[in-house]
Amino acid sequence: MSSLSRELVFLILQFLDEEKFKETVHKLEQESGFFFNMKYFEDQVQAGEWEEVERYLSGFTKVEDNRYSMKIFFEIRKQKYLEALDRQDRPKAVDILVKDLRVFASFNEDLFKEITQLLTLDNFRQNEQLSKYGDTKSARNIMLVELKKLIEANPLFRDKLALPAFKASRLRTLINQSLNWQHQLCKNPRPNPDIKTLFIDHTCASSNGTRVPPPTNSPLNGPVPRPGVFSPLGGHGPFQPVVSPPPSAIAGWMSSNNPSMPHGVAPPPPGLVQPPSSIAFLKHPRTPTGGPGMDYQTADSEHLMKRLRAGQPDEVSFSGSNHQSNIYSPDDLPKFVVRNLSQGSNVMSMDFHPQQQTILLVGTNVGDISIWEVGSRERLALKTFKVWEISACSMPFQTTLVKDATISVNRCVWGPDGSILGVAFSKHIVQIYTYNPAGELRQHLEIDAHIGGVNDIAFAHPNKQLCIVTCGDDKTIKVWDAVGGRRLYTFEGHEAPVYSVCPHYKENIQFIFSTAIDGKIKAWLYDSLGSRVDYDAPGLWCTTMAYSADGTRLFSCGTSKEGESHLVEWNESEGAIKRSYSGFRKRSLGVVQFDTTRNRFLAAGDEFQIKFWDMDNTNILTYTDGDGGLPASPRLRFNKEGSLLAVTTSENGIKILANTDGQRMLRMLETRAFDGARGLSEAVNVKPTITNVSTSMSPILERSDRIQQPMSLGNLGNMESSRVAEVKPRILDTTDKIKSSKFPDIVDSSQLKTLKLPDPLAASKIVRLIYTNSGLSVLALASNAVHKLWKWQRNERNPSGKSSASSVPQLWQPPNGALMSNDLNDAKPSEDPVACIALSKNDSYVMSASGGKVSLFNMMTFKVMTTFMPPPPAATYLAFHPQDNNIIAIGMEDSTVQIYNVRVDEVKTKLKGHLKRISGLAFSQSLNILVSSGADAQLCIWSIDGWEKKKSRPIQALPGHPTPLTGETKVQFHNNQSHLLVVHETQIAIYDATLECLRSWYPRDLLSSPISSAIFSCDGHLIFTGFCDGAVGVFDVETLSLRSRIAPSAYISPSMTSNGNGNGSAFPVVIAAHPSDPNQFALGMNDGAVHVIEPMDGETKWGGSMSQDNNNGSGAAALGSIPSSSALNNSQPSETPSR
Repeated sequence: MSSLSRELVFLILQFLDEEKFKETVHKLEQESGFFFNMKYFEDQVQAGEWEEVERYLSGFTKVEDNRYSMKIFFEIRKQKYLEALDRQDRPKAVDILVKDLRVFASFNEDLFKEITQLLTLDNFRQNEQLSKYGDTKSARNIMLVELKKLIEANPLFRDKLALPAFKASRLRTLINQSLNWQHQLCKNPRPNPDIKTLFIDHTCASSNGTRVPPPTNSPLNGPVPRPGVFSPLGGHGPFQPVVSPPPSAIAGWMSSNNPSMPHGVAPPPPGLVQPPSSIAFLKHPRTPTGGPGMDYQTADSEHLMKRLRAGQPDEVSFSGSNHQSNIYSPDDLPKFVVRNLSQGSNVMSMDFHPQQQTILLVGTNVGDISIWEVGSRERLALKTFKVWEISACSMPFQTTLVKDATISVNRCVWGPDGSILGVAFSKHIVQIYTYNPAGELRQHLEIDAHIGGVNDIAFAHPNKQLCIVTCGDDKTIKVWDAVGGRRLYTFEGHEAPVYSVCPHYKENIQFIFSTAIDGKIKAWLYDSLGSRVDYDAPGLWCTTMAYSADGTRLFSCGTSKEGESHLVEWNESEGAIKRSYSGFRKRSLGVVQFDTTRNRFLAAGDEFQIKFWDMDNTNILTYTDGDGGLPASPRLRFNKEGSLLAVTTSENGIKILANTDGQRMLRMLETRAFDGARGLSEAVNVKPTITNVSTSMSPILERSDRIQQPMSLGNLGNMESSRVAEVKPRILDTTDKIKSSKFPDIVDSSQLKTLKLPDPLAASKIVRLIYTNSGLSVLALASNAVHKLWKWQRNERNPSGKSSASSVPQLWQPPNGALMSNDLNDAKPSEDPVACIALSKNDSYVMSASGGKVSLFNMMTFKVMTTFMPPPPAATYLAFHPQDNNIIAIGMEDSTVQIYNVRVDEVKTKLKGHLKRISGLAFSQSLNILVSSGADAQLCIWSIDGWEKKKSRPIQALPGHPTPLTGETKVQFHNNQSHLLVVHETQIAIYDATLECLRSWYPRDLLSSPISSAIFSCDGHLIFTGFCDGAVGVFDVETLSLRSRIAPSAYISPSMTSNGNGNGSAFPVVIAAHPSDPNQFALGMNDGAVHVIEPMDGETKWGGSMSQDNNNGSGAAALGSIPSSSALNNSQPSETPSR
């Protein structure tokens, strides 16, 4: 629908509302999908009109559209279900469960089971998560708060929550002005004409040939426009006659219908916004309809039309001089580096998802494709190249593969709605995948498309049929049915390999532009009549073409064989270059790539930079080098909103640049909390993170999708608490001698905030300790294999409900009083088991072991979901693969690392390189490596791709210390994913990714006892370190200088200075860092106690106030980094898995 038609709908909505056609107003809102009336939606929800609520929503979104939509529908249907249960209407509740809620079972089977179990309760409030459910009215109001947040965050509702600003009765005013204008066009206008109908144009009957002055008012009570007050109709655009283009026009071949075309060419598919046309000759002359609001080109006005300038489009044009200016400023361009992604091989093509603004598709020179969630830096999918069915491929292709098996991605692109994607390879084939809301890629079509390379691929919609358009080295363009892969058209006529294709449409005409490496541009209709134009592109070599986002302006960018680059805008009506943009290097070092955004800006990669132009100005607007590291001609791609820009790097990576909106969007995705005041409020988007299968292990720990949490009965996760603000990571690679400095020595409890967590259970040494990812709870694993979970409640002193040393939590247990206990190794009852633990991203499940089988627990019920990997050997460490949570790296007691696939219950490979048991594992997603450490004090690097060992070395010993060292060694990656914290009883050290020690600290002076545990703070600025005498040191990461020393007396009461067994002083066995508060940490003690510690209220950081830290110049603030999902999970090296 054109922009004017869309505005007309808004005017009609206003008219209907003013005339009190209430039901019709909301019907048009729903059917058009242009304006979401939040007030009407709220009224329907509060009235419990659930059918109307879903019917109204259906005009704007569907359940499966995205995670926000899925959660909106889930909340509504869940409320309807609970109300039926509350009325004791069991048949209705069962009907809702089966018909409405069953759809969510495929995304979280466990949740559906728990919802079903509510039917067995006399009162569903017996479920702890629903115990605070009030009456129906209050429950609906609480749900509305949640729904409004979800709707406002849902990109499908963007720009649909408010009507455009225009005056009251605007439609009446326009009709009135139209009638007045018609009256002025009358040959014999009468004073005060009696206009009785709008169905035909107004004319005045002739009156003795004398011209009478125009009327003073109109039937609709509007002022009469004076001649000259209105611009000519050409200035308004919509009602102009169409003039045929000159024969040389690029699109002149479209100006007349082609009788040979089968049934003509269909208009664009529903759902695609039709842009206003910028070239008149793509419009066919219209037969006047006589409708007063549509076309007034009657014989009565013909004499005036002759005076108007010809060739204007019959819609408002935004091209050329009419293009609005100063809508955006250079500050709207994405120029700030916010993410660095390591692809691992040279990136050849990128494309952002058309709806999900942070999902990036990437193809490489080794044939791999990846899908990245750039917000979390998570690689959602990775497909290495393989031919799906070699027997179905042509013999030339099979012969080519035998001679040379190397293959590259030439282009990868999303389909129009993001549910399908296509990949064009450097040899013969294209592969088409389907993509579902859970982030899964499934094979759809493999087509042996061209002889030689397939140079480009695109999607088009001719004849209301989704098609794939390809071009290749065989000099042809081909169109394929996207459902079955049947070839529909073959376009021949190029005399050189075809380099690129650009399908497009203008109103009801669909066509394809193509470019070849001889510089020829051709255009094709979906018929068999050959090309309609033949023009030369500037540079006469590799050229790509693209339209602006609104489809009104055509650009091309190319590079000649001599290295001269050309970025131009085309005048389609004349088949000529309208403007050429300057600012390129005289001899570019590669083929320049470009992209358009916001209907306003152009960007191209050249001279190791990204250069930007305003579309209406040929001079370069600005540029950025992306903080360095770009290739000579970087590839680039904007997301649909223009808020993010993906740029390739010279080190096989991708940089994500953002403007202010992009930075805000990433922060929103990381920090948005759905603050529902009751349970059953977790976001829905992915398949169940864990499912319980009684006979065999099916998927249990799948990837959590795109910065949201799967649904759970309890609101265990608050996403806002699990993210921190973005600061660019940096570690200084300096080996300068660290100077000693003054530091606060905290010896009394009055100098900090400390809380010993209440625990009526039998005391047993805490061997593992982690915060939940939400920051709302602390989970401990004791040496007796019992888990203990403390939860903080929202109250006046702690309104956020996050863990705090100022508020006492509850030691939580399910209503049945069950304990969450691990399986023990009966063969070694007298030994302290080596424990390990890993928590799911949504805090719903925990996987742990205490010398026996690995157990998987439901955190809401404490029930064992399944067990696996029985000893011997026993598991000693767990870490999730960062790209696939079905793959777990399990450190073993026998010194191996087993790569275990949960989905198929199978050990894929065993990594051997250590001499003693594994004590630490850490993944670096950006470097595609796994680092392992063991009780042999060795470090090993393993490649994630093939699991081969890349390097190993012992940790560096203190000078004069006997070597080699032994003893448990733990590892954790810094937020920047390239520097490693190594913890041993003799040292804490920072290593780089090549296992070179950059700096280290050894116990001395007041901190001379062996180190028991250490961990990065969540922002990566600090290292919290525990010692075997009970002291805690807080170190600066950049220099490893001591910021604070906390004596045992500061947090342990005198009566507790020795442990319960009388075996000496209590000390922290393990430290956990809060996931969002960089200055809070928890200590798990050898006497079974757990302490939460924070600075005093007057101190914002350990070792000084914020104002003092800001004066340090190159202090720890320079090191900050937002923890990615993987970084956050790595933030607890001895307890939580890497993700």
